Amino acid sequence: MVLAVGAGAVGAAAWGWFEAGWVRLRTVECPVPGLPTELVGVRIAHLSDFHLGVPSRGARAVELAVDWVAARQPDLVCVTGDLLTRPAGLESARALLARLPGAVVVLGNHDVGVAKDPLAARSDHLDLGATAVLNDEALEVDVRGRRVQLVGVDPRSELRRRAQPAELADPDADLRILLCHFPRIVATLPPGAFHLILAGHVHDGQINIPYGRGKLRLGEPRARYPSGIYRTPAGTLHVSPGLGTTLVPFRFFARPEATELLLQPA
Repeated sequence: MVLAVGAGAVGAAAWGWFEAGWVRLRTVECPVPGLPTELVGVRIAHLSDFHLGVPSRGARAVELAVDWVAARQPDLVCVTGDLLTRPAGLESARALLARLPGAVVVLGNHDVGVAKDPLAARSDHLDLGATAVLNDEALEVDVRGRRVQLVGVDPRSELRRRAQPAELADPDADLRILLCHFPRIVATLPPGAFHLILAGHVHDGQINIPYGRGKLRLGEPRARYPSGIYRTPAGTLHVSPGLGTTLVPFRFFARPEATELLLQPA
């Protein structure tokens, strides 16, 4: 019995280590209310939660995801935080983002050293090179001749429950996109504040136990928006399963994922 239990534990650990690097690369249709005709079919790559700087197969998942996004050349690339767990991953993060020209980034709680993970350490003076980092700021870009506004939330503002991204939203923009590490931001937004909200943080639970048609997410058992696309009063929400790991270098029934969102009218 002891040998069987030991073998099972070793097998589970091996699988969890493998799954942490078994990245899913997929394109999904994303319904967006009020989407202008000119922006139908726009492709947005959404990446999140690299967690670089600690040993994990997640680093391999990030490499494969960046290769895939760079090859597909989407209209926009958005990264929603937790690029680092420790400052040792900064050079790698900078090099990876350099392969994604025009990427827009917000930071996560690990990037500012606020986490339950004992390995986490704040990365002071986080220099990501030419990559745009939005800290309670807005950026406007042209996509197919239409005005697209990206608003980014500083994780420290959201952690203090002081974030007010709707105040930055431009009602005249043809497409308003909010980047925030935390999906819970949607509960604080007025209806229709943004067309699309992108978030991460949850890792789809990271360590899960499947049952029936669902799974028990041990990492985030109370997460209202664990991963995928949701229709909310504030706008369409996409929560990325993320690419890296935290606390333990394993994933169970929560594969890392890079997602390309294909915008469609709702």
